[in-house]
Amino acid sequence: MSQMESIDQLSPSQRALLALKELRAKIDAMEQAKTEPIAIVGMACRFPGGADDPETFWQILRDGTDAIVEVPSDRWDINAYYDPNPDTPGKMSSRYGGFLKQVDRFDAEFFGISPREAISIDPQQRLLLEVSWEALENAAQPPSELMGSSTGVFVGVTTNDYTRFYAQAGEQGIDAYQGTGSAFSAMVGRLSFILGLQGPCVALDTACSSSLVSVHLACQSLRNGECELALAGGVNLILTPEANIMFSKARMMAADGRCKTFDAAANGYVRGEGCGMVVLKRLSQAQAQGDKILAVIRACAVNQDGRSSGLTVPNGIAQENLIRQAIANAKVQPQQVSYVEAHGTGTSLGDPIEVEAIAATLAKQHTTDRPLAIGSVKTNIGHLESAAGVAGLMKIVLALQHQQIPPHLHLNQPNPLIPWSELPLTIPTTLTPWQTNGETRIAGVSSFGFSGTNAHAILEEAPNNSKFKIQNSKLIDRPLHLLTLSAKHPQALQQLAQNYIKYLSSHAEIPLGDITHTSQIGRTHFSHRLAIIASDHQQIQQKLQAYLDNSEIIGIHHGYSSQQSKKIAFLFTGQGSQYRNMGKQLYETQPSFRQTLDNCDTLLQPLLGESILEVIFSENPEDTRINQTAYTQVGLFVLEYALAQLWQSWGIRPTAVVGHSVGEYVAACIADIFSLEDALKLIVQRASLMQALPQGGGMAAVFATVERVTPLIADYPQQLSIAAINGEQSIVLSGELQVLNLVLQKLESQGIETRRLQVSHAFH
Repeated sequence: MSQMESIDQLSPSQRALLALKELRAKIDAMEQAKTEPIAIVGMACRFPGGADDPETFWQILRDGTDAIVEVPSDRWDINAYYDPNPDTPGKMSSRYGGFLKQVDRFDAEFFGISPREAISIDPQQRLLLEVSWEALENAAQPPSELMGSSTGVFVGVTTNDYTRFYAQAGEQGIDAYQGTGSAFSAMVGRLSFILGLQGPCVALDTACSSSLVSVHLACQSLRNGECELALAGGVNLILTPEANIMFSKARMMAADGRCKTFDAAANGYVRGEGCGMVVLKRLSQAQAQGDKILAVIRACAVNQDGRSSGLTVPNGIAQENLIRQAIANAKVQPQQVSYVEAHGTGTSLGDPIEVEAIAATLAKQHTTDRPLAIGSVKTNIGHLESAAGVAGLMKIVLALQHQQIPPHLHLNQPNPLIPWSELPLTIPTTLTPWQTNGETRIAGVSSFGFSGTNAHAILEEAPNNSKFKIQNSKLIDRPLHLLTLSAKHPQALQQLAQNYIKYLSSHAEIPLGDITHTSQIGRTHFSHRLAIIASDHQQIQQKLQAYLDNSEIIGIHHGYSSQQSKKIAFLFTGQGSQYRNMGKQLYETQPSFRQTLDNCDTLLQPLLGESILEVIFSENPEDTRINQTAYTQVGLFVLEYALAQLWQSWGIRPTAVVGHSVGEYVAACIADIFSLEDALKLIVQRASLMQALPQGGGMAAVFATVERVTPLIADYPQQLSIAAINGEQSIVLSGELQVLNLVLQKLESQGIETRRLQVSHAFH
């Protein structure tokens, strides 16, 4: 009985109840989608102290590094602009900041930008392109595959120092590229344009909270289905002295250039620069697609200070409301939050207000035995303004991954305006294990804009992918690995090889298979290419160095590819190529190959009455079933089919398929002539019919011409014949076994090579 017929037999009240149940299920699904956690699947950065990647950033955090330096000479002459008196006209009261190196460097050609146009592009825009590309690679998402996708871009940006260089040149310095080079909208628009992204594209300015608000909007867009993937973060560069002078006049700058967050000596912050970008997906989608999940954003919240004692003065009540809303959105209890990355600029007014808001919303549920930990990344790298929020978020992600809380710097005497003895709070000043007594690690991160826009996000450590591990527990590591590297120029390829040597030498704990897998499917492949075949980390490093030294050794292949699509044909062989344990190593090391064979075995058992895998992988050396036609043809079919699926999973897809004998069935199946289920039924029936034929026949490959062999078989026209002509000197004889052996002896006596085929019948 069909489902429709079953419904028709229900009473009106029963049908109404069923409809109500379906409606409730749809409503529940919609509500769940609105609050679905968001997975962080990739991230990249350029932060002060040489933190050009997340790993180096973690080293800076872990080691408690102070990345603040004196203003570099390539920005401005600090001696000409510095004066300890903040009231001095045209002067700044701090000599320090958190700076990046070589912000004037940019590989314009990589992004298809002409040198002339690149000069007019704000370095913030250039930095955003580079970091976003690296974030996608960190997520193993080839940027080239995003063309036309609904990927969103959400970027916080507030400063436009670069336009001041145009102003210095006057009207004569204006060119056609100034608009697209300096506009915030063009900054994110160019990223979407270069990658071909068609999702939402937003440049956002809420001052210091810009990047975390951008993450909030990205999460909303993902939940609403506006995009399937999102890039979110912020960028900030300090190129001219004017803003430093302004903040000095406003008494916001710390004279010693340090954010002394929560300390009695807190007297302002130090400016910093950088760029951080994260790659986001809905958690369910990331899990379904097998992404590496770095951490999970449970929820975000955004609000505004509204009326306070001043435009730039924080509002404690608004901060409390914000955190409560984020906790409610995340559906967690306050006591579950064990760490908060505070906005923590290090001001005498802002620090007490923020700590009291955290205490009122989160710390009350904690105890002195299990206090709530707080800290601020600004003590390491300064206040990155429009990139500050994403820097704090990335700090939490790294801390969750390493299960350690980095030390908070510059805390000598806690701020006396904060009642520390009454609050179950702790500020880790050394690298501290993040212990939760078996509970999942959950943290909050705050970011407040000086004009009043506030943001708070609740993060959770990545879920345990135990299900995936169990499914692949029977797999062993493959004996050889293939590392594929590519670049747009030979010099860039050499630099990439050097980078991999450095990476491999310090990451021996990462399985080589994971690294090579990412190099193959998680990268865009360019024209200049290098492929290395190796068995372990040490060998692959040695071969990379050999490539750099121009040494020719086995396992190194490099050259130039025009990237034009090439036509590939798959040829599927016939009976005679089988042997016991064929494909066993692939079955043990390749998940997709194993899955395909297991599926075929499941479909075949009702047809064969036993497992074809037990025949192929029989451990009994006396077991000859693999050479019995009833099993041989089925075994060859499933092996060739699984091989074809494995090649295609690696991106090697045929434009034509050719088959010989049993291989014709595999070719037809791969070409979608019929389904796998139908193909297996056909091959089982074919093998069974052939097995029923009279036995006593044999076959052999003969490496000689037809003219050479024909006279030798002429006396046996009814017992022996040429079954196949595979080449000018490659033929197959088939017939009665006794006669075949006699002819083979004659051929071998004449120095002609022969090879007996493992068959139970004389075919063809």
